[in-house]
Parts: sequence; structure tokens; C-alpha cells
Amino acid sequence: MPELKIQSERGRIWLTGDVQPELLKNVFGIVSFSEVEHIPHEESLEDALIGYCRVHGIESAKTFALRIKRVGKHSFSSNDKAIELGDIVRKAFPHIKVNLATPDMEIHVEIRQNECYMYDTVIKGIGGIPLGVEGTLVALVSGGIDSPVASWMMMKRGCKIVPVFVALDTFLDETVLARAERVVGVLQKYQPGIKLQVVHDSYLAAIKKELIKNGQEKYTCLFCKRRMYRIAGAVAQEVGARGIVSGESLGQVASQTLDNLVVLSDAAAIPVYRPLIGFDKVDIMQLARDIGTYEESTGKATSCKAVPKRPSTKARLSEILEMEKNMEVTKIPLPV
Repeated sequence: MPELKIQSERGRIWLTGDVQPELLKNVFGIVSFSEVEHIPHEESLEDALIGYCRVHGIESAKTFALRIKRVGKHSFSSNDKAIELGDIVRKAFPHIKVNLATPDMEIHVEIRQNECYMYDTVIKGIGGIPLGVEGTLVALVSGGIDSPVASWMMMKRGCKIVPVFVALDTFLDETVLARAERVVGVLQKYQPGIKLQVVHDSYLAAIKKELIKNGQEKYTCLFCKRRMYRIAGAVAQEVGARGIVSGESLGQVASQTLDNLVVLSDAAAIPVYRPLIGFDKVDIMQLARDIGTYEESTGKATSCKAVPKRPSTKARLSEILEMEKNMEVTKIPLPV
């Protein structure tokens, strides 16, 4: 197996050796890629083109087009070279005609100084920004549909993700954690080595008991999520992350109204990024299917047993802060 060699120059990265196209499709920053034939000297381009056309099935095609790209200084224009090479192809294969709009066969020829590269297929890549160039973010990952998609979207913008699952003792069981681990396993194809960090926390059991006692159970989800933001912030400090990723979408559930998002954001000491904030659920579900997390996110798992029957949708920050100030359980140390 030949050793993989990497060479880069303006606008191109060349890979030589054992290249696996399926892996390239999942690399952020790659807009497209092609398998190319390298012609070391421009003088041999004409013969190489005829051989390439024959091997790649031009004899069964009725029309063709040449796409010429030049990099560097040359004594000819791209159009001049396209006409010249096109005439050579038509002379060698008299049956074929030029069709620049919808050709049966399309051949790309890239001329870089005295070297040439030839290809007939362009495979679409994932695009975005190379992973990690923008820094690191901590993502609150539940294993449901939204949070993995939000994590993936920030990966695409160049952020390395540290996924954190807050295990709410008593209210979530092992099926939820197992689902989150499977989802993060899918994300490994986009960020190799990504691993779910699990944080066990008994805070919710104590705070829910106190809220019920005070007739304020409707605020359970807000207190829980504020706690999660604080845990994520502590993990971010440990790993040097610059923010928190959340899968919240405006108005999707009770805790994600504008009023409640104000309450939640207040608990974060670092920026919170919500890439799904303006997405409809159907859009998020389609993205989950596209990136491969949907099947695992919709796998069998129990739901959170702490959710109240009538959760608050219009909480006031001043009221929540006053409640936290007067409740001893809110002073329970973070588990990280």
C-alpha cells in the first residue's frame, strides 16, 4: 500500500497514495474533490488527453465539453487551449460533437505552469471551515435530535466540539446516556476522536423537591438548564473552550421562549451559541438525516421524569435570581 503523500499549493491540495473518497466527504473545508491524472509536462498533454478520453468512455458518448483552468503565466488563454484541444479530440473521435451546456462527457484540464491535471468527475464535499481553526466549544448533548445537529453545525464553522452529557440522577436512566453515546459515535466521522464527557449531578432532585415544596414546580426546567449551563461553563474552563453550544430552537418547547432564553443565558459566564435558533423542527430533522444522527437520536430511550405538567413559558429573570438567592440547594457545588 503506497504511503499517502500530501502537497498543497494555491487553491489545491494533492493527495497521492491510499486515498479513501468516502472519508474525504466528511472533512470540513473540502468543497469538492476529484481523482486526477497527472501529466508532468504540458508538451505531452495532447497524447494524454486522447488516451484519457478513450479509457473514460468517449467512444460511447455523443457530445463532450472541455473545461480549461490555468494557474500561472502562459502564452495562451484558457479559451485558446480549449479550442486547440477540442479540435484534437474531434479529429481523434469524429463521431463526437461539442456541447458546452449539457455534454455527455465533461473533461476538466487544469494547467499549472508546465504541469497538467485531468479529471472527469467532481465529487461534492461538505464545505465549511477546517475543523478546529476557530477554537473549541463545549456542547450540551442530550442525545435527542437537536443538540447533535447544533454540534455538527459549529464543527462545520471550524469549531472543535467537546460534548457534555449531564446525567440527572433519578430522572434519567441508562437508555438516555446510551443514546447520547451512540449519537456522538456518529459524529466521530466528522471529528475523529470526539468523546462524550459524562457529568453526574444530583442537583435536580434536590431543587425539584424544593420547588414543589414552595409551589414553584413550573420552574423546574429553567433551574435544570441553568445548572447545565454552569456545568458546561466549568468544563469549558478546564478544556479552554470559548463558548457553549446548545440545540435550542426558538419556541420549540416551553423553556425555549424568548423570555426563558433570557433566564437561561444569564447563567452562562461565556457565550452561548444556538445555531438552530431560527430553524423549524422539520428542517432540523432533515439535517439530522443528512449527517447521519437521526436514526440514533430517535432510538428507544426514556424521557426526563422531572418535566412538570405546566412548565413556565414567561419566567422573569429577577424572580429566578431572587429564588436562587433564597434557596440553599442552589449553592450545591458543581460536580466538575
